[in-house]
Amino acid sequence: MRRKAVCIISGGMDSALSAAIAKAEGYSIIAVHFNYGQRTESKELACFRKIADSLKAAERYEIDLPFFEQIGASALTDRSIEVPTGGLEEGVPVTYVPFRNGIFLSIAASIAEKHEADALYIGVVEEDSSGYPDCREHYIEAMERAINLGTKDETTLIIKMPLVHMKKSQIVAKALEMEVPLADTWSCYKAEEKACGVCDSCRLRLKGFAQAGTIDPITYEMTGKQD
Repeated sequence: MRRKAVCIISGGMDSALSAAIAKAEGYSIIAVHFNYGQRTESKELACFRKIADSLKAAERYEIDLPFFEQIGASALTDRSIEVPTGGLEEGVPVTYVPFRNGIFLSIAASIAEKHEADALYIGVVEEDSSGYPDCREHYIEAMERAINLGTKDETTLIIKMPLVHMKKSQIVAKALEMEVPLADTWSCYKAEEKACGVCDSCRLRLKGFAQAGTIDPITYEMTGKQD
């Protein structure tokens, strides 16, 4: 029987590549997406559906998590907090959503246990990210231990993070090599029609494409200095 992998897919470039790697490694894909009240929720969902189609996902889940808006405390879910556009700053940015990946991993683990999946893929990037604490390798490893302690004895889930030590330029190059549909991915924190080009996520993405020596296929409103 073919091995199964639950893949958390945001609709962004990193998670799309992570899921493509899972498929290339021989897993049947169970695609999972979370709607959590983020500013670009509709666009991310549309991208997720296209990515899941391209992967020929065996199963897919679209999970609604409205409580993140109630919690707020992040520029992604609280419209009273401006999304920064001045470039990367020291410390944890205001776009960090409190314990988001921990919650995502916990729900994905429930799905994995239901389907008797062997692995869970998440596209976290530690070395070239915005500085989110829930993207760190040691944290994900700790979550893997906790999940396996809190599930049935016969459940042994490996959490794979194939991009964790990659730079954005390497992610772009690998995605192109694997024919990931980058035109169907979205990274912008602010806008859904045209990417803003100046939020942290757009800057990181544009920098990655520039360093990889290629052009981003999505449309931008403007492009700022790529920090």
